[in-house]
Amino acid sequence: MKTERFIKTRVLTIHKTGVLMKTEKHMEALREVLEEIETASKDPRGMSSHQRRLAFSISLGVATLVELYFHRLEIIKPGTLIKHEWFKKSEIKEILSRQIIKPIEFVNRISDILKISRRIEEKRNQLAYGSPVSEDHILLEEVNSFFEIKRIIEQEVGSLE
Repeated sequence: MKTERFIKTRVLTIHKTGVLMKTEKHMEALREVLEEIETASKDPRGMSSHQRRLAFSISLGVATLVELYFHRLEIIKPGTLIKHEWFKKSEIKEILSRQIIKPIEFVNRISDILKISRRIEEKRNQLAYGSPVSEDHILLEEVNSFFEIKRIIEQEVGSLE
């Protein structure tokens, strides 16, 4: 039983070049992000009581979604780690181009994804380290932006869950 559970949790995809790429860590991170969003949305105190955790989680979630997208497209280089702070950089396309084996133009809707990702990342530090927000709608905008990226990617490659 223990071995069976271990095998079920070790999901590997084989890249066309024959390199094994693990996606289970990305799926686990995505589940954690979704759980934090769900917990925050159900908290009777409001989402603002989860402000810092949401800021960190959504930032992690965006980077995870992009990595999963690249894995599903089978274009990510082995060992690549997408860093959340890259999304604030003006040269993000060039940075991401060095992480994949095909031209960035190959990635459908990447401009849309990066535009939303930039907005999220620009607010991250203020939400994570700044004063508490008084209204939940500010956090709800971030959550909705995260789900917009997820929706775009799932339209391209199917469900990520």
